[in-house]
Amino acid sequence: MQTGKVYLVGAGPADVGLLTLRGKELIERADVVVYDALVGQAVLGLIPESTRRIDVGKRAGEHPVPQQRINMILLEEALSGSQVVRLKGGDPFLFGRGGEELELLEQNGIPFEVVPGVSSAAAVPAYAGIPLTHRDFCSSVHIITGQRKSARPPEEFEALVRAGGTLVFLMGVGGLEQICTGLTEAGMPPETPAALIERGTTARQRRLLSTVAALPEEARQAGVRPPAVLMVGEVCRLSERFSWAEKRPLHGKKILVTRPREMASRLTGMLREAGAEVIEIPAIRTVEIPENPALDLSLDHVGRYGWLVLTSPSGARIFFERLRRQQRDVRMLGEIRLAAIGAATAREIEAHGLFADLVPERFSAAALGTALAQVAGGTRVLIVRAREGSPDLTAELERAGIPYDDLPLYDTVYESAQSMVGAAMLDAGEVDYVAFTSASTVQGFVRAIGARDYSGIRAACIGEATARAAQACGMQVVVAEQATMQSLVQLMTEQTGNKEEPVDG
Repeated sequence: MQTGKVYLVGAGPADVGLLTLRGKELIERADVVVYDALVGQAVLGLIPESTRRIDVGKRAGEHPVPQQRINMILLEEALSGSQVVRLKGGDPFLFGRGGEELELLEQNGIPFEVVPGVSSAAAVPAYAGIPLTHRDFCSSVHIITGQRKSARPPEEFEALVRAGGTLVFLMGVGGLEQICTGLTEAGMPPETPAALIERGTTARQRRLLSTVAALPEEARQAGVRPPAVLMVGEVCRLSERFSWAEKRPLHGKKILVTRPREMASRLTGMLREAGAEVIEIPAIRTVEIPENPALDLSLDHVGRYGWLVLTSPSGARIFFERLRRQQRDVRMLGEIRLAAIGAATAREIEAHGLFADLVPERFSAAALGTALAQVAGGTRVLIVRAREGSPDLTAELERAGIPYDDLPLYDTVYESAQSMVGAAMLDAGEVDYVAFTSASTVQGFVRAIGARDYSGIRAACIGEATARAAQACGMQVVVAEQATMQSLVQLMTEQTGNKEEPVDG
């Protein structure tokens, strides 16, 4: 069997936006990912469903998987022929014991690659508005581990005080009092500014600004817990002026996005731009129906239809991919007119060189049916969508006496692989909103999470049908004013923007 390879990848401090492009690429094509506790949940969300995961997480004072065993896991997986990503919080070579993990691989001739990560030593201060250096305050920075097997000798504190500049202690909460006392006893003025940044770059980021003498007691009173970064130096004064992350409208909010993975990026991006920590837990995915003789027959006689109706971006994408795969030229559609449920579906149609003739003002199945009934006249309508599409669309056509063929193009498959992650966050009370963009995402979420009391979940919903589905499960429901992605974000941020619609079905 061919030997595999190990990629030692720095995952950054937690914010998925700080993961390197190379790191993302390797995660998405790995056979197995071996990860630490400090890797952000959104980063873990990038791991494909088919990839094996091995949790070797270390937490403060708790090492359930010893380092020697981690080293052996990497060796064993590589010897089995796997492409292994060893995912470590921050940077693997900065107090990450990455060098130790490579030693055994090197001794056994296992090929490896190291992908640097954004260290919390740089990222966390930046998110707190504290520059590591500043010409008016200091020109050097010193990064020190806060964890030691034995007490730090006085000579080391004296050397740090003499060096001056900015001191950054990683993993220093447990030894906070010893560090601060050691610095003042070594001659550092007690009033020297100091900052403790808890859970930096996440939605729960919290700054504690004080002095080196007062910080330990204030941290105790505030209940600061790991992970946190300790900074000591004059640059800490700038935090009040330069702080930016905590000023974003959704800072402090953790939101679960249940939209299908291939469609979640726009909503996720808007929420993260507003400062939220977003965890993608797709509740559904769309799977094309491969053997579809009824649809193929309708396409063979497409000239008898006056309208073709597409009810989601996924449906439009699958439809045109099917035409291409069957070598059906889009010119076969002839003079048939196209109806899209909303702007995003219309954009997907445009991506294939066509333009929608009808897009309702309100992006819903009922509104689309009403609009079609007004313009279709006596022509026959071909609806191509999910197998379990909303009945509101066809009900409006039936009321108007419009003939139609409602043909399934894809199935909605309910995801469950990430359900344990979502359930754990809900049980811990960490989730502020669960965002739903269709009734089917509500159904998929409930199926994946399982039977439980949903009354504590705050559901941010697009459209009345989605809201009704969430209410039926007992959730606390808030409804976007319009059935758009932007309106859903506006519901939480009081901002406006471009329109987009939910997935039908």
